[in-house]
Amino acid sequence: MYTLRSILPFAASLLSALAVCCTSAPQPGTFSPADYVNPFIGASTSTTAAGVYHGLGKTFPGATTPYGMVQVSPNTITGGDNSPGYSYEHTTIEGFAFTQMSGVGWFGDLGNLLVMPTTGPLCKIAGREDGSIAGYRSHYDKQSEHAEAGYYRVLLTDYDILAECSATPHAGILRFTFPESDTSRIQIDLARRVGGTAERQYVRVEDDHTLSGWIHCTPATGGWGNGEGQVDYTLYFYARLSEPITRYGFWSADIPDSWSRRRDDVVSAAYQQRVAEAPVVTGVGEIEGKHLGFFTEFATEAGHEVELRVGISFVDAEGARRNFEAEIADRSFDEVRTAARAQWNDELGRIRIEGGSDDEKTVFYTALYHTMIDPRTLTDVDGRYPGADGRIHSTEGRFTKRTIFSGWDVFRSQMPLQTIINPQLVDDLLNSLVTMATESGREYFERWEIMNAYSGCMLGNPALSVLADAYAKGIRGYDAELAYRYAVNTSRRFGNDPLGYTPSALCISHTLEYAYTDWCLSRLASMLGKEADAADFARKGQAYRNIFDTEKGWFRPRRADGSWAPWPERARTTEWYGCIESNPYQQGWFVPHDVEGMVALMGGRDAVLKDLAAFFGQTPDDMLWNDYYNHANEPVHLVPFLFNRLGEPWMTQRWTRRICERAYGNRVEGIVGNEDAGQMSAWYVLAAAGLHPACPGDTRMEITSPVFDRIEFRLDPRYAAGRSFTVVAHDNAPGNVYIRRALLNGREYDASHLDFAQIAAGGTLELFLAPEPNPDWGLAGTMAPAAPRQ
Repeated sequence: MYTLRSILPFAASLLSALAVCCTSAPQPGTFSPADYVNPFIGASTSTTAAGVYHGLGKTFPGATTPYGMVQVSPNTITGGDNSPGYSYEHTTIEGFAFTQMSGVGWFGDLGNLLVMPTTGPLCKIAGREDGSIAGYRSHYDKQSEHAEAGYYRVLLTDYDILAECSATPHAGILRFTFPESDTSRIQIDLARRVGGTAERQYVRVEDDHTLSGWIHCTPATGGWGNGEGQVDYTLYFYARLSEPITRYGFWSADIPDSWSRRRDDVVSAAYQQRVAEAPVVTGVGEIEGKHLGFFTEFATEAGHEVELRVGISFVDAEGARRNFEAEIADRSFDEVRTAARAQWNDELGRIRIEGGSDDEKTVFYTALYHTMIDPRTLTDVDGRYPGADGRIHSTEGRFTKRTIFSGWDVFRSQMPLQTIINPQLVDDLLNSLVTMATESGREYFERWEIMNAYSGCMLGNPALSVLADAYAKGIRGYDAELAYRYAVNTSRRFGNDPLGYTPSALCISHTLEYAYTDWCLSRLASMLGKEADAADFARKGQAYRNIFDTEKGWFRPRRADGSWAPWPERARTTEWYGCIESNPYQQGWFVPHDVEGMVALMGGRDAVLKDLAAFFGQTPDDMLWNDYYNHANEPVHLVPFLFNRLGEPWMTQRWTRRICERAYGNRVEGIVGNEDAGQMSAWYVLAAAGLHPACPGDTRMEITSPVFDRIEFRLDPRYAAGRSFTVVAHDNAPGNVYIRRALLNGREYDASHLDFAQIAAGGTLELFLAPEPNPDWGLAGTMAPAAPRQ
């Protein structure tokens, strides 16, 4: 009898061939952007490859659907700063979880319901990647590993088992192809959680094919920020196995109440030993405990396929069952996979590109794919969702409740991108933040929301930026007056009052970001007819001036008594000197709402242009973490577009094209920093399309040099008058990166920016590219000196 082990070389060759077929370019006459998605881009947490403590992209390669609740993905690691649970360079897989975070730093969360197919003797712990503690994890054949939009597969070589994953919005499916064995097995680690463990779990065998249960995760047992993120949720599941559940059992580890159970604790040798020694419990149909596992065994012939379908809910057990029945109960694996791919093609089809190399198309559509994971749905199929008050609520069809708002990151590019291609998502997010503020009783907006938690991660008031930007663009499907009241409360609670700056260890970042969002609030107040408030918040928007040291010529941390903090040697490039995850040179450019005022403080246009030239000139070619233009982190993401404002738009064109080329690529290391819930990818999508916001909250969109020959944005007729807006780049080539002239709807256009209303109206922007800059184009509305009169 042949086993998969005996035909491993043939199987690997076959799977590699299949992978080529799955990722080949679409046939002429078809449009299938999913063909260009490579989920392995960014799928590494390696600090070695990144050269910095943040690691690389931290994306996951598994299967999901656009903004779906479920992500079925391989997990290679539980502890450490490994939020996706996976890193490409790891050589073993410990299981397949049904929830994952995408691209974030800090200590992650989710990674729940870890399923692993095994054979042979039962083992209750995953063990360690380095082999120092043995467990049920398996090595895998790297050549067999394949990922695409909505699908993942890999060959687990220790067990000769082929594993495949796919998903629906509220459910996931696994298909395992087993070898011949008398003890083939599906086992589930119910306690497993990225960055910690679940505090308590319950599982019940409903019938000979069905399981149900719940997993309760709290800050006491780690998770987001190793517990500091205050995440508390219960995941309910309803699972059906194609194989009869007849030979089954549980294990329940006796974890002393005195033991800490956070990130480092649960991967310690002592904790692992305690779980490994847990007794097997049989003869019962349900169990509840602190650290549970479940297994079911069966005999298989070679090539025997077993499918596990799982519906999940964060509401209740009935919600998990309803999600299961609505989306996956009677669907085969191949049907689920086909439907997931169709959903991705539809969603990715919101932007259609022509031109560019296959690698550039792959980078573009994978970036767009990564912008479509969060903010994910938290609403069940019946409209119910878990509220911030611990009660069950219903959207009553008004919106989709969403979660994971990585605010400090995504206000810059990710949410502005959605205002063009998916304004309904922006409405959903704002409704979600408003209901959270109401239900929690806090009546202010959280800056980094996950599972209704006020996690306090990062700084600033990014929700105010998203709100003002949406309202200015006509996205208003929420209670604007209530949202405004909560925005005012947010500014008063977290802002530059009463000193006019924030005298913290992160004084520069705090002060500049609060000043910007107070300006956003002034814009919103004005649009709502609250002119007195508008004037007050506009004044507060000038707070950035209060920490500019004219002697040093730059922003400087200031103490509560008004004195300056000591100025170290090389202060501008000293990371964490008054700044979060950056230095003053990087953070100091963040005055998007008053570039003219900032430039005046810095010595005028010529001085600023000279400083910017030095800033970019000292940036390394590989764009990895550095002290200058550090694209790996968000504070600098607006800086290339300052050249447009300063009247040298050709420099914006030069640098955005260079960043697109060097900071992104069709490889695992193809995102130079943490993907950050869509922000890094959204920057690329917009810049590569030739448009990027100058200052969210303002409707100005900067024009730059597109990577592609033609980019068509599909507009939503519920929000926009036009059907589409198209950017055409004539004579586009690697050497032709400069705009020499432009036409808007057939007429000469001499500004290096558009208003959002011009995009929403529909039309065509034609850009004519050349190998040399045109210093006379794009100067309208900039700080360039007026041309001398003849």
